[in-house]
Amino acid sequence: MPRTAPRICPLCEATCGLTLTIEGTTVTGARGDRDDVFSRGFVCPKGAAFGALDADPDRLRTPLVRRDGQLREATWEEAYETIAAAVPALVREHGAQAVAIVLGNPNVHTMAGALYPPLLVNAVGTRNLFTASTLDQMPKHVSSGLLFGDPFAIPVPDLDRTDFLLLIGANPVESNGSLCTAPDFPGRLKALRARGGTLVVVDPRRTRTARLADRHLAPRPGSDALLLAALAHTLLTEKLTDPGSLTEHTEGLRELTDALGSFTPEAVAPACDLPADTIRALARDLAAAPTAAVYGRIGSCTVEYGTLASWLVDVLNILTGNLDRPGGALFPLPAAGPRPRPAGPGRGFALGRWRSRVSGHPEAKSELPTAALAEEIDTPGEGRIRALIAIAANPVLSAPDGRRLDAALAGLDFMVSVDPYLNETSRHADVVLPPPPPSQSAHHDFAFNGFAVRNQVRYTRPAVPLEADRLDECEIHARLVLAVSGMHGSAQPSAVDDMAIQGALAKETADRRSPLYGEDPRRLAALLTGETGPERRLDLMLRLGPYGDLFGAAVRPGGGADDGTRPRAGTPEEAGLTLERLLAHPHGIDLGPLRPRLPGLLRTRSGRIELLPEPIAAELPRLRGALAARPAAMVLVGRRHLRSNNSWLHNVPALVGGSNRCTLHVHPLDADRLGLADGGRARIAADGGGLEVPVEVTDAVRPGVVSLPHGWGHDRPGTRLTVAGADPGVNVNQLLDGTRLDPLSGTAVLNGFPVTLAPLP
Repeated sequence: MPRTAPRICPLCEATCGLTLTIEGTTVTGARGDRDDVFSRGFVCPKGAAFGALDADPDRLRTPLVRRDGQLREATWEEAYETIAAAVPALVREHGAQAVAIVLGNPNVHTMAGALYPPLLVNAVGTRNLFTASTLDQMPKHVSSGLLFGDPFAIPVPDLDRTDFLLLIGANPVESNGSLCTAPDFPGRLKALRARGGTLVVVDPRRTRTARLADRHLAPRPGSDALLLAALAHTLLTEKLTDPGSLTEHTEGLRELTDALGSFTPEAVAPACDLPADTIRALARDLAAAPTAAVYGRIGSCTVEYGTLASWLVDVLNILTGNLDRPGGALFPLPAAGPRPRPAGPGRGFALGRWRSRVSGHPEAKSELPTAALAEEIDTPGEGRIRALIAIAANPVLSAPDGRRLDAALAGLDFMVSVDPYLNETSRHADVVLPPPPPSQSAHHDFAFNGFAVRNQVRYTRPAVPLEADRLDECEIHARLVLAVSGMHGSAQPSAVDDMAIQGALAKETADRRSPLYGEDPRRLAALLTGETGPERRLDLMLRLGPYGDLFGAAVRPGGGADDGTRPRAGTPEEAGLTLERLLAHPHGIDLGPLRPRLPGLLRTRSGRIELLPEPIAAELPRLRGALAARPAAMVLVGRRHLRSNNSWLHNVPALVGGSNRCTLHVHPLDADRLGLADGGRARIAADGGGLEVPVEVTDAVRPGVVSLPHGWGHDRPGTRLTVAGADPGVNVNQLLDGTRLDPLSGTAVLNGFPVTLAPLP
């Protein structure tokens, strides 16, 4: 008989609750969970295709180990023995920096990807860490670190209560949101307008989100920072600023006025290709709204001035008094996150504590630019990367100049890939460790609850029992930590979780500010519940978190109870959160709307919002230079599709085809000028080379702009992606050579770069 089971969807940042229909051990259907406390039954095509992804016949079932130049099926023991023999030996001979770790986007969609990579990095001891953040969101981390002292203190728009929403470079109707976890983002935007609010979208494309807007502005791509600077300039010069309660917690307002003096609406209008009066009117409307939120995403991050644009988004929220207030932009308080501390000076945020070997790129948030990975492998010399551990990462497609990286990977001494597929990157590995299908894995969103538009907590155990010949994804990671540490065979995987728990409790009980100061860590560890090591770690994080039971300890004065962020008396979470309480609520626990958290979360050295930090001030002259720059005749932007997520989902038949195609969008005026025909082909070229692409003529892009989706290019030999390989598309990132970076964050410039076009027969 069929049965049902709840499961949080891991296929995008919306984290919707699903109800899976299961026959035996096969997922035969997926629908939205109407009882889910957060998503309330919403589901998108990706979630509805959960069963097809889960049962994809191309998913690897057993490890692969390279023997005599060929990847062959092997036992788990053989796979880990191979890793244990290779990685520690390379570290002994060449040092820890000879090993690099690459973390792909899917890591943040799994429990294993949240819990174990930090332990792996520490076990190897390398500073060569590369992640998808420098292909996406690192500018937001850097700007938040500089403003608030914490790179994870990222405010999100209060979608359900705001009166005015300004979206910059974001297309949440198709992306489902990013750095803003909000199930049914389209429904929330429609509700905003239905209650009399205003939606303004700034995007060079007329996206599905833009079609919902009251006002759509289509500036020249890459000019986001100039537009935002002009909006801030208008607020400052017309005396429209009103930081309200933030005033006493903010420094640098006078210096900011001087620093933005050059960015008048008239000065930026030519570069943005927007009328000065339109810019000025938008600033006035933003200031006049009862509540408002400015939200920028990947279109404003993956551009030449991505960090400045991300900084200015929050500057606008601060100047209008909309940061940290209901209806504006607020900071979530996730249940498994850190407990709030008393307000006061912190350690601050530093950039460039070390640099990459070849080009000297500064680190940001302990990461180096993924665009620099190829040169760090193929450039000879001391410190060259000789071994790579790639976890849920496909940088051959997601990073610039995939051809160079493809060749570089082939020259490694050793490579490990944790991946369910033999894809464009994992095909180079010496060992491939395949995780089980998502139905066989537990799920809690450690990352995305930190960006959620409503505080809540949910956890789902595996919906289907783990097959006998598979390892749980968390165990795969734990065994990998042991193998690279030289502990393979001498310790059980559970020892990794035990060490993590003991380390966290030792730190907590040694902290004089903690209610658990002086307690015995071993006694506390014995109180943890859960059937597995990861569950015990989740229980620990919930107990120590802002809603947790703190193992029954009373919250001491100054220990986080007096900044308004502890649960209020009478709320369901008052009794204290634990894993056992969470398991009793299979559809989650609602923890209430977002609430103001300042100044408690500030960790700057001054203990205040530092409105004009030195690295930002030093970058502004470069932005001023853009005022006089001659714009390129034609530039490229990417695009998202509702049924796609980077390069992961192109092997699921239900999620490809239709409008989800790898075509080049060209405006009719540009098509006529260049001799391009709808359905024809063109050659597009940029710094990194050229591609032949099918043309789709449409007025959804503004003149002077073409659009090509990312994540495609599944045409390399040696992969096992049957569906994706049948319609491979082209890799848009091959147009780049990796030299275009936002200097503060190291993020690749994937949007707004110049291209040339020519028709093909």
